Amino acid sequence: MLKVCRTCLSGCYKRSKCFSGSQIRNKHSCKLLVVGGGTGGCAVAAKFSRKLGKNELVVVEHNDHHYYQPLFTLVGAGIEKLEETWKNEKDVLPENCTWVRSKAVKFDPKNNSVYCENGERIEYEFLVVAVGIEPRFDKISGLLEGLSEPSSGVCSIYSPNYVNNVYPTMKNLTSGNAIFTFPSSPVKCPGAPQKICYLTEDFLRKEGKRDHVNVIYNTSLPVIFGVKKYADALWKICQERDIAVNTRTNLISIEPSKKTAMFENLDNPQERTTLAYSMLHVTPPMATPDALNRCADLSNDAGFAEIDKATLQHVKFPNVFALGDCASSPNSKTAAAAAAQTEVVFENLQDVMRGKRPRLSYDGYASCPLVTGFDRCILAEFDYDLKPLETFPFSQDKERYSMFVLKKNIIPTIYWSLMMNGHWNGPALFRKIMHLDFTSKDK
Repeated sequence: MLKVCRTCLSGCYKRSKCFSGSQIRNKHSCKLLVVGGGTGGCAVAAKFSRKLGKNELVVVEHNDHHYYQPLFTLVGAGIEKLEETWKNEKDVLPENCTWVRSKAVKFDPKNNSVYCENGERIEYEFLVVAVGIEPRFDKISGLLEGLSEPSSGVCSIYSPNYVNNVYPTMKNLTSGNAIFTFPSSPVKCPGAPQKICYLTEDFLRKEGKRDHVNVIYNTSLPVIFGVKKYADALWKICQERDIAVNTRTNLISIEPSKKTAMFENLDNPQERTTLAYSMLHVTPPMATPDALNRCADLSNDAGFAEIDKATLQHVKFPNVFALGDCASSPNSKTAAAAAAQTEVVFENLQDVMRGKRPRLSYDGYASCPLVTGFDRCILAEFDYDLKPLETFPFSQDKERYSMFVLKKNIIPTIYWSLMMNGHWNGPALFRKIMHLDFTSKDK
């Protein structure tokens, strides 16, 4: 019979990770506080769990499920199932840490404190901010209404609440416009909006329905992709497959009852266009959580934790570091970027703990496996300067089945088995080996 912990009223029953109710009121301080139990937070916590005691390392995370979000694109295309993308948070966090199952609602870095939704205050010596960014579906008029009706034609891969409706929407598509959007804001996995576009186009072609559907990609960006080498390859794909690409085009509202969407021209905001759709895949605007966004001491004007882009140390508070999607470092917001950042945060924070200056530098490495069909993918890898930083000893701007297998099978295994255990820092070492280069400064 399952025993129930009297402290948190769950099935943990005196697990060391339980840190709520009366127990938390007796433990208000720790050496290292990690706020956020997503990709970056879990990986950093795993590394420090081998250095710090159970009561010295605290992780604040309110979600019970930990999702591997890069697979949402494949879930949306019917290739994977949603239940294959998540694990229980308690099974992903390291055993040697204390889990505060609550949400951070206020940062107070001047007093080395974080306030949680459960009313508790946690004091820290050192802080890692890894709260990510959140989809803001509410920022587009009519979007939530459209997403709430499965037959509306409106869908999105950017939430576990909506991703399962993408494939049925693809299957029901027989004619009209299939429109895919990219918002005027930073987004997690910025390649995903066009990945689902390519997958839908490939699906229509396989089903013999492609000639009856107009496939349109409307992006707020001035380019299809930030790195020219891969952008050139993607433009060619769009031309060959008759995918219309409209840059500087931003979705501002939807009328689900009429199945129309309004877009603005970001170079001339007075110019607006209304398009009818049969399928509308929306990538919503995104922002950091309110607790970080509202903390002027920690965040910049855009709401991101203001850090040195090389050391990942906060520019005002030397005992604070940030990584992942919520950090101000101008890299692409991907899990691969977080992987490369974890080692930099781990080593540099240890230096600070010892009274030394941070030594390691993050070069902006990010990776985006650009799935372009049901059996092919372009593996884009690049740095802060948007220059290719490729792992394999061949040019990666070609569609390859091997890169699709890497995306679908190998990278998720690396994520769960190595990165979440603190043993994966990105492919820099493999890059050196494959290129016979042992002088690179890649970290």
